[in-house]
Amino acid sequence: MNLHNGLRRLPVVTRLVLAVAVTMSLVLTGAAGLVYWRVKTALDQQLNDDLTTYQRSLDQAVHAQAPLPPGPSGSLQQVLDQQGRVLHSSDALHHQLLLTPAELNAVAHGAAVRRDVGSLLPITADTLRLQARRVTADGQLRIVVAAVRRGHRDEALRELLAQLAFASALTLIAASYVGYRTARAALRPVERYRSGAATLADGAQHTRLDVPADRQDEITRLGHTLNHMLDRLEASAERERRFVADASHELRTPLTLMRAELDVALHRPRSADELTDTLRSVDTEVQRLIDLSNALLDLEELGSSQHLTRARTRLADLAEAAVAPHRRTAQRAGRDLTVDVPDATIEGDARWLQPAIGNLLDNALRHGHGTVCLTAIIHEGRLRLSVTDEGPGIPPKFLPRAFDRFARAEASRTSEGSGLGLAFVHAVALAHGGTAHAKNTGHGSAVTLDLPC
Repeated sequence: MNLHNGLRRLPVVTRLVLAVAVTMSLVLTGAAGLVYWRVKTALDQQLNDDLTTYQRSLDQAVHAQAPLPPGPSGSLQQVLDQQGRVLHSSDALHHQLLLTPAELNAVAHGAAVRRDVGSLLPITADTLRLQARRVTADGQLRIVVAAVRRGHRDEALRELLAQLAFASALTLIAASYVGYRTARAALRPVERYRSGAATLADGAQHTRLDVPADRQDEITRLGHTLNHMLDRLEASAERERRFVADASHELRTPLTLMRAELDVALHRPRSADELTDTLRSVDTEVQRLIDLSNALLDLEELGSSQHLTRARTRLADLAEAAVAPHRRTAQRAGRDLTVDVPDATIEGDARWLQPAIGNLLDNALRHGHGTVCLTAIIHEGRLRLSVTDEGPGIPPKFLPRAFDRFARAEASRTSEGSGLGLAFVHAVALAHGGTAHAKNTGHGSAVTLDLPC
């Protein structure tokens, strides 16, 4: 665990180089082991063939009680009786037994023995490979031992090991260097992005990451994503600053009016009627503050679709519930309010859809002229609900920001309304996975909700 934590603290380039080095070490060890095994097998096979041939010639000579033939250069021979006494031995052995008591006993009982004398590493003198078998000569059991020297075989294997170690070391160094250079080259854009992000964190404005336009790899896509995120963050920050400024102004206006009314009322004695008028004016401004606060809270709540409770609702009932509060307003203004919606059911949250439609009707009655029409069509699983009027339309310069918070077509902030109606409509549409847009029709304006249903 400590080693794991220690590795995680290392720089990414270092971890990548270590990973390449470890992986290449395993690969090179496996490849070297395979080469060594193949060469060793071939050399052992050749040595065993020579030893078997030499052993066979000795067995035949002992069986025929003929002189023992010479073997390969440096070979040794030894003939023993069943009790292990040396009957014949090469001069270099000086009657030294080549077999251990256990091996002597095994061969005497018919087993064949083959083993090596001396090791490959460290280097030892007189390395041998011996083989012993039982032979019958003139009715007597004889143990024939043949041995050949392994010097050339061991030397070849040691040379092979040295070459494999040298080649593996060079390959590992080269692979690590290439891995290091590749990792540095791959992570260089990331470091550049980090430096750019650090500049942004220090307060730099309108800074974007330098992303190559002629590439389309993972790092480049990351750069584009980060730039897109920076665009969104800058736009969000700008909206936040504008929202704070607008909200401060909107809240300041009714508070200032309330303070002025109260100051006047307290400045000199007032009659009961005057105090009543003052309280009514203050009550109006308090209600305006309450409406503004509720609208802001609703917008904040709609920022998450988790607050939606979707259910099947008759579109006609939803439209009628939204239109009913505005019919008397339309009658007082001498205007018509028509509804044309299909008899169908939709899936949505009526708690939010009804006031959103009501806001569209209120805007049309307040700022438009003539007949106000609420129409809806359902096509391919989507609901398109529109509210139109016959007024002068929406000023073209205002259209792009019609759904912004506190946005008003009139320059004066003392005009009727808070500028949150269409922002609320837009938030309801987004929460339902839809869109809202406004346009001028040539004989009025139209605001449309496009929602999945």
